[in-house]
Order: sequence, then C-alpha cells, then structure tokens
Amino acid sequence: MRQSWVTAMTAVATMSVAAGCGDGAGQAAAPSPAAAHRLTVTSSAYGDGGTIPRRHTCDGADVSPPLAVAAVPAHTAALALLLRDTDAPHGAFTHWLVWDVDPRTRQLSAGEHPQGATEGRNDFERPGYGGPCPPRGDQPHHYVLTVYASDRRVALGAQASPTDLLRTLSGHTLGTGTLMGRYSRG
Repeated sequence: MRQSWVTAMTAVATMSVAAGCGDGAGQAAAPSPAAAHRLTVTSSAYGDGGTIPRRHTCDGADVSPPLAVAAVPAHTAALALLLRDTDAPHGAFTHWLVWDVDPRTRQLSAGEHPQGATEGRNDFERPGYGGPCPPRGDQPHHYVLTVYASDRRVALGAQASPTDLLRTLSGHTLGTGTLMGRYSRG
C-alpha cells in the first residue's frame, strides 16, 4: 500500500513539475482545448498553404484579404481574428488582431474593417491590418490567420495585445479555424 501511495505521489509531483516548465513570461493561456469545434476559414485570394498575393502585403496595396468563415457554432457571441507571422526573427509577429466581430459574419471583403468590431494594435504599432512584410532574402514566412468563436463578447481596449486577447478567450472559445498563407520578398 505504501509503495503505491509513493508511486502516485511521485507521478503527481512529476506532472506538476512538467506543467510548470518554462518561465511563462508573456505567455497567455491558450484558448480552451475543449473547443474541439472546427470553423472553416477560406480566402478567394489564396488557398490554405498557398502564396499570399502581393496586393495583401507591404509590397502591394497592403489590404486584408477577402475571408469567408463557415461552421460557426451556435451560441457564438463574437468572433475574433488573429494573424501572425510564425517565422519572424524575434518570435511571432502580429499583423492583425480583431475582436467582437458579429457572430453572423460569414465573409469580409478585401480591405473590409468588420463593422462594430475593435481592431487592436498590430506589431507595426498601428491599429488594423498590416500585411506580410518579411525581411528580403528570407525563405517564405508562414502567416497563420486564426478565427476564434467566443461564448462572450471581449471586453478589451484598443491597446490590447495578442496576449490580452488570448487570455480573455481562454475558457470561452467554442471553436477555432485557421488559414495559413506564405510570402517572401525574394
């Protein structure tokens, strides 16, 4: 009996240490893993894994791509969008963060600012969309657009960071969907 109690306590201690690994600085809790519902996110400008057209980058008109969202769960109170360059030299670089998008929204036109939503400050230090703009000569960077379906509206100010957004969505995400595009500047 004592040996099984010691084994159980060792397992609990090991899991606690494993869960505490890393310094956690600047990290937000990921939205609930229970959010198994998958939204479908597409763009008529490029397919998942495809090349983002120049028009939607810093080398073109720098307008957001047209987007379509399907399979939004019932009881969704708001949608949120987060576009990040996962290959940026100093860690993920945020190109667009938007929250409180009307849950009935099924598409956005190129360059459209979602009505009634808040567009936060991107890593270019301005609100709204900032298109892909990787360093010249880099291999193509991967730009991941994630759409979150939340069970509540997001109460954040326009200066909120991606970490603030993800923290607020944690435990309130009904489903997610992604669209990944690539871009390089040669």
